[in-house]
Amino acid sequence: MDTDLHRRPSYSDLIDRALSRFPHHIAFKSAGETWTYEHTRSRVSQFAQALSDLGVRRGDGIVVLSGNRPEVFCVMAAALQVGARYAPLHPLGGLEDHVFICEDSQAKAFVYDPRHHEDAAVQIATAARSLAHVLALGPGKVGHDLNAMAREREPRPLNTDAREEDLALLMYTGGTTGRPKGVMQPHRSIVTNVMLALAEWQLGEAPIFLGCAPLSHGLLHMVLPVLLRGGTMVLHDGFEPDAVLDAIEREGITSSFWVPTMIYALLDHPRTRGANLSSLRTIIYGAAPISPERLREALGVFGPVFLQVYAQTEAPNTAVVLRREQHDPNHPTRLASAGKPLVGVDLRILDSEGHEVPDGTVGEVCIRGPIVMDGYWNRPEQTAETLRGGWLHTGDLARFDEEGYLFIVDRSKEMIVSGGFNVFPREIEDVLSGHAAVSAAAVIGVPDAHWGEAVKAVVVRRQGARVTAGELVDLVRERKGSVYAPKSVDFVDALPLTPVGKVDKPTLRSQYWAAEERRVH
Repeated sequence: MDTDLHRRPSYSDLIDRALSRFPHHIAFKSAGETWTYEHTRSRVSQFAQALSDLGVRRGDGIVVLSGNRPEVFCVMAAALQVGARYAPLHPLGGLEDHVFICEDSQAKAFVYDPRHHEDAAVQIATAARSLAHVLALGPGKVGHDLNAMAREREPRPLNTDAREEDLALLMYTGGTTGRPKGVMQPHRSIVTNVMLALAEWQLGEAPIFLGCAPLSHGLLHMVLPVLLRGGTMVLHDGFEPDAVLDAIEREGITSSFWVPTMIYALLDHPRTRGANLSSLRTIIYGAAPISPERLREALGVFGPVFLQVYAQTEAPNTAVVLRREQHDPNHPTRLASAGKPLVGVDLRILDSEGHEVPDGTVGEVCIRGPIVMDGYWNRPEQTAETLRGGWLHTGDLARFDEEGYLFIVDRSKEMIVSGGFNVFPREIEDVLSGHAAVSAAAVIGVPDAHWGEAVKAVVVRRQGARVTAGELVDLVRERKGSVYAPKSVDFVDALPLTPVGKVDKPTLRSQYWAAEERRVH
């Protein structure tokens, strides 16, 4: 028996509590299947027993490659039950990164979905030397059928011996700037995220939540807040506008999580404005900057249902929120804000020497508190640099206004230095995306003999719309001044995206910097 009077709950405790409170509610709908809370709890227990019987023990690593299906949540929960650390692989990621993560995380077990990832699993199982067990969520070409193994075991009470300081998740960041880094999220960090989500996400009771973003990343942290409110996760294996609209109308979807590119795709889809969207209550968005003008357009189409979250993998999911009622079309400037820091999150804007800057001054967003990661897995130097001075240094440049709203200016690594002036691409992108003919825009610095770096805009026109490069350059010059005006504009059919739906700036930049020995001028 645990006799620690002041023991705080672990993530495993919260999972057990959520699945016990509403046994007959529907927890998951996915690919024609319906799982009750009681069934989900039983599956967690059965998976945990199967893993334990294979010899998976406390401190071992488990890696999972799958699309969106209920078993992903159950395997994660089961891994924590046996004291293992869980690391998801992005279903759209590359083989090289997948193998690297398996080996870097020192994974003992690899679990995969044979419906979509069988060929990749064969290659990973061959290449990743650390793996002792390969397990499939169903019959597969390689490894044992974990589903079949689990069904042979009788459900038991869940084990909730985990402590808040125990490592729960290794969430690997994208590898666009080098090898992925494993962010160590202890139970403390994830529990804090859940509590903040319950307090601030405005989900309401028994939400019906459409999960079409990858369950391998940010969506994973959204499941438990929904279940703790007695809600249902409707899982889609990927984002497709028609399928999203069908689900909203058929399932009575009340909530979802969309990245800005998803919102743009729905706004540009011919069915959206005629669809029945009346069930929607709260659409959470984030993971990348959104165009204020397109957000204002979305408010007109979907109604006052949008809630923005700002955070990082290093401080998962929720540090700043722009609540539904703060999305006021009559205050358009506020639509460019990320919102206000949450109670329980200490967020400051610091200069390069670690001093807090006055309101209105741009500095780096720095965070401290129980939500912050323990560090990067086996990367002590990068951990020390990112957590220097007792703060998580996010790399985001921002300012506070006089009302306490946070405005993200840009990523520090994306800032353009042109002719000795600092140019923030985000501010130009907001102007360009406000043009009626522009669907999306990305701004980068390109090599220039005179300016060092020249501002280039890469623009996607709306279908059937016309606009010239000169018109867009003039628009930016009028709104932001000549320093911010792009020196060139390229029109493209689509912008490159990372697997999580962000504009892939490194890929975009690479085609313009290929002949350069270094990536700065």
